[in-house]
Amino acid sequence: MAFVKPPPSPNQNRASMVVIGVLFFIFGFVTWLNGPLITFVKLAFNLDDVNAFLIPMVFYLSYFFLSLPSSWVLRRTGMKKGMGFGLFVMAIGAVIFGECATIRVYPGALTGLFVIGAGLSLLQTAANPYISILGPIDSAAQRIAVMGICNKVAGMLAPIVIGALVLSGIDTLDQQVKAAPTPEAREVLLSAFAAKIHMPYLVMAALLALLAVWVIRSSLPEVSAEANVSADDSAGDAAPALSRAPHLWLGVLCLFLYVGVEVMAGDAIGTYGHGFDLPLDETKFFTSFTLAAMLAGYLGGLLLIPKVLSQERYLALSAILGVILTVAAFATSGYVSVGCVAALGFANAMMWPAIFPLGIRGLGGRTEVGSALMIMGIAGGAVLPQLFVQLKQHYPFQAVFLALMAPAYLYILFYALYGHRVGRKAVAEVPSLA
Repeated sequence: MAFVKPPPSPNQNRASMVVIGVLFFIFGFVTWLNGPLITFVKLAFNLDDVNAFLIPMVFYLSYFFLSLPSSWVLRRTGMKKGMGFGLFVMAIGAVIFGECATIRVYPGALTGLFVIGAGLSLLQTAANPYISILGPIDSAAQRIAVMGICNKVAGMLAPIVIGALVLSGIDTLDQQVKAAPTPEAREVLLSAFAAKIHMPYLVMAALLALLAVWVIRSSLPEVSAEANVSADDSAGDAAPALSRAPHLWLGVLCLFLYVGVEVMAGDAIGTYGHGFDLPLDETKFFTSFTLAAMLAGYLGGLLLIPKVLSQERYLALSAILGVILTVAAFATSGYVSVGCVAALGFANAMMWPAIFPLGIRGLGGRTEVGSALMIMGIAGGAVLPQLFVQLKQHYPFQAVFLALMAPAYLYILFYALYGHRVGRKAVAEVPSLA
């Protein structure tokens, strides 16, 4: 990617923040549709939990396969054209999903989600390093927190919108399907239900295409990847070989686990609540509760980072809170347990804003490839939820939830205290959490 330094004008930087903020809104809305889509496909396609959870698995695996190709595309197209291309790809995926879901062809619907994920991979590979190095790398978490607010507001809206347009009265429909006198009558009910997804996804496709045109025509400046060197990094270390950047590889694993726990707390919370036999008309909205907690966490991060706490220390405190809430969810039941899972949104909120800049810190001219590797870590959102639905068939679901989540948060704590400094200049002692 050919980078030039962005103009120093504050107005232009604010305009850039607006453009990237809109993109993060899109990230959030499309990504957090997965939770209610699990509920949708489970009924529309008559699936068990394992097959319904192919929704997040396919979506997040697209990041693993396409992040590095995305970095190559961005090098050739430049940032604005690359992001516009990504939005067009997402529009194509939305059309494929809408059409195939309507006619109830599940492999086709999954293909559409994979294509949407491909477009998002391109956007994320560009937008995350862009916002990280738009200003000083040491305050990147604060800038990403602003983007996170855009992301999570959209995420809160996604289940509400899809719930109102598609999932309204799903408990009644579920009972009608079970009571259908003939297989033909059941198919008529399910086909009518599946058809409700068609128009929302066609409208979304049209909006994505319009946004693509807007981004390409915007005044978004390019940024210099060489700017990705903090005050603590020497000039000679500005572009280390990635094999000599262990903090990056440890960061990829950290992001893998973080996205896994984020999706577990967001997309899987409905299935978790259903384990207590809570009604579908309630569980379809649980993702919004997690996103509301995440929004509160972002607001807290904005107030505290970096003036009160460094992004490393805030990450450590968030990981500790994640362990506490996970244990509390295991020790309780019903709505209280679900509330603990939703509250994990607060613990998770500032993890991405802290982990991502720590992982790419000091990579200089190799920032694009390092960022793509970090984006590949989003595949954790495919693996942990699928492990959850597989294992809960054989073990109590709360015990499975604890066994997956607690070790992930403990590793994130390790990265916050030690991992991000491995292979880099750092003080000898562990930073305090004060």
